[in-house]
Amino acid sequence: MIERIASPKRTKEILTKYNFIFQKKFGQNFLIDLHVLNKIIDSSNIDKDDLVIEIGPGIGSLTQYLAESAREVIAIEIDKNLIPILEDTLSDYNNVSIINQDILQVNLKKLIEERNDNKPVKIVANLPYYITTPIIMGLFEDEVPLESITVMVQKEVAERMQSMPGSKDYGALSLAVQYYSEPYIVANVPQNCFMPRPNVGSAVIQLKKYKEPIIKVSNKKLMFQIIRASFNQRRKTLLNSLSNQLDIEKNRIQEVLIEMNKSVSIRGEAMSLEEFAIFTDLLSK
Repeated sequence: MIERIASPKRTKEILTKYNFIFQKKFGQNFLIDLHVLNKIIDSSNIDKDDLVIEIGPGIGSLTQYLAESAREVIAIEIDKNLIPILEDTLSDYNNVSIINQDILQVNLKKLIEERNDNKPVKIVANLPYYITTPIIMGLFEDEVPLESITVMVQKEVAERMQSMPGSKDYGALSLAVQYYSEPYIVANVPQNCFMPRPNVGSAVIQLKKYKEPIIKVSNKKLMFQIIRASFNQRRKTLLNSLSNQLDIEKNRIQEVLIEMNKSVSIRGEAMSLEEFAIFTDLLSK
């Protein structure tokens, strides 16, 4: 049986063998808990028909599991110092391709067209926390063909993604993620599951992408401009936020809120995604 990379002992051996130095700029924290890895695999529902794209494979701890479950794995790693390590640790698997590139520079649509005949893929990642939101929103906004994203993120970011109106965590990220997908927190992950230990708690969240957004809106771009403006100064009323930042006349905003049977002193944090869509459509008339 192939030895598991993710044990603390094996991880230390690999890092020592290659004199690997953690790069703070890449936010590197390698998983050393087999129980968490099993949870990620189980929740991802990967089978032998799947092409999986892994973002940030590190030394291959999760990649090993993915390779045993999927038809093919494409692992995209930004740190060139990890490439020889990955080629070593994953040498037993002939269904893994390693790409040394920044995920934000990779043309994923072209890659999926070439390697998966444009069929939706599953994305799995242990993301650097400082860049979580740009990567996830980039995948959605660029309309990359994908079925789901199962990702390790900072715990408070995971909570924000699935929070609902009225809660302190609810904001523009909640609405953006929920427009494109159904979020579900798979597991909370304590700091001692990583090497080195991060300063914050983590969580695995799965985002199941909708084939079509369940909320219909005539002008998606305008809706997200309104959402962002509503939460830029979240203690302000919707009326003041939108009139100040988007230069929309206060009278027009009031008319729309009254038509929706909403108080003219409502804040963005009290509006659901569906209500933002209705507000946008009425404002656009």
